[in-house]
Amino acid sequence: MILASNEAIEKWTKIGAWGEKTLIDYFKKHAKADPDRVCVADPPNKEQLLGVPAERPTYQGFDRAVEATAEALAKAGIGKDDVVMVQLPNCWELAMLYLAISRAGALTSPVPVLWREAELDYIADLTEAKAFITVEQFNDFDHLAQATSLQQKHPGMHRVFTYNDIRQMSQNEPQGTLEAITVDANDIFTICWTSGTEANPKGCPLSHNNWAGMALVQDVAGMQAGDVMLTAGPLVNMASLGTVYMPWIVLGGTMVLHHPFDPQVFMQQLMGEKPNYTLLVPALANMLVKHPSVDQFDLTSFRTITLGSAPPSLFTMQEFKRRWDIDIGNIWGQNEGTGIVAGIEDIPDMERRVDHFPQWGKPGSSWRSKASDLVAVKVLDGRDQELTEVGAVGELVYKGPGVIAGYYKNPAVTAKSFTKDGFFRTGDLFQIREGDCISFYERAKDIIIRGGYNISSQEIENYLLSHPHVQEVAVIGMPDEKLGERMCAYVVPAPDQTITLEDLTGLLEEKGVARYKHPERLETCEQIPRNPVGKVLKKDLRKDLVSRLEKE
Repeated sequence: MILASNEAIEKWTKIGAWGEKTLIDYFKKHAKADPDRVCVADPPNKEQLLGVPAERPTYQGFDRAVEATAEALAKAGIGKDDVVMVQLPNCWELAMLYLAISRAGALTSPVPVLWREAELDYIADLTEAKAFITVEQFNDFDHLAQATSLQQKHPGMHRVFTYNDIRQMSQNEPQGTLEAITVDANDIFTICWTSGTEANPKGCPLSHNNWAGMALVQDVAGMQAGDVMLTAGPLVNMASLGTVYMPWIVLGGTMVLHHPFDPQVFMQQLMGEKPNYTLLVPALANMLVKHPSVDQFDLTSFRTITLGSAPPSLFTMQEFKRRWDIDIGNIWGQNEGTGIVAGIEDIPDMERRVDHFPQWGKPGSSWRSKASDLVAVKVLDGRDQELTEVGAVGELVYKGPGVIAGYYKNPAVTAKSFTKDGFFRTGDLFQIREGDCISFYERAKDIIIRGGYNISSQEIENYLLSHPHVQEVAVIGMPDEKLGERMCAYVVPAPDQTITLEDLTGLLEEKGVARYKHPERLETCEQIPRNPVGKVLKKDLRKDLVSRLEKE
């Protein structure tokens, strides 16, 4: 399934961002060069999660499993351009399936384990999925019964394969029956899905070349060939596929899997696996530096860490540098194949790196990262006029080798998602900064408008995270008849600590933050609600707040 236009293929191939190598080709090169190296390390609590012991297949063993599974899938009727939905927790078999499904000529549509039949039904209908691979049971939920129900509603879903089926397939001896199957570097490799917090998720089809091009962009984060790379998130979307899985495929090395998040297991992996690179969400990084046993942590194996899904806090970045001499990079990206990294080379000043990104592609700008030769970004106003004045805020638009050709079977949304000159409309607001930089400002829907003043919730959250008694925080707008909105802060207190509204406002007062940006209500909670890929569900927080206000 090739969705890229001939013009796009010619353009990116001429630049050198795309080529003829598939992701399968990249992997097999490493398997041939280093067959006995550990390829993937399972979560150590895999037996508790899936009922089988944790494994550490070598490149040779992993490659054999790819071939054997692909042959079994082909024999079962999975063929060229078929869509296979996959719903598995992080395990080496999930990592293997991406390559095996592609080797059979098909493409993978991964979905979070937490998704249920409503989301799956929509995706099965849109993709006309030929098969569904799922775990029998996970976290006391009967996934097999769910899959059976899904299959009954979608007669085109010819097969449901369980996790145990896949394990049995992977243990067969390859017979060399796949030679007639051709896979092009421009064939679609995956259809990942937007988080879908507001409406039905949108399918983001990315080809082998899209993903390889994204790996070139992510390389600015500092990973190197042969690194041990740890992923703490589900291997189903850009956050883990783009920042760990694809660099691992392209660069080689060992990929260490974690998820669902377990603090004790995660620390065990940090200490034992000695990773060189990982992507963390800011909340997890904050938890590490505020952990009661932080003085006992040895994270010196890391060359670099990037934080994504939300802007990092300067406090956390300073602590990582002070304690372990780790420079943290700031990464922004989307499932649509966009990505910008504030890496050490481009933004060496930590205080700037916390909220400055290089404006790659800006005429006259100069950056050390090779990504700057491949990506171009602009900030536009509501009339699609480019903004250049420092301080101006507008929508970020993006061009790069990783961007989707369009949303899967959604031409209406696709048409609205690109400018006339071919830039993808990210929907995120960015601000023009000095020194040829831009900074993430906010999703437009998350801006708090108090008495006519726009307040970036991320700005306030970053300040509040520096309070020693704050573990996690999310701020939202609170309906107000006089001002339109006031600010409410939802806070998870640090272990064995309490927090008051006065503590928060006192901190902001001390830091010189304008008073109109101070929260006027505090709600403490045990956890901040997040979707399956880790993004804060502010929509749920707003509903909760409205419910509380109605009872008062």
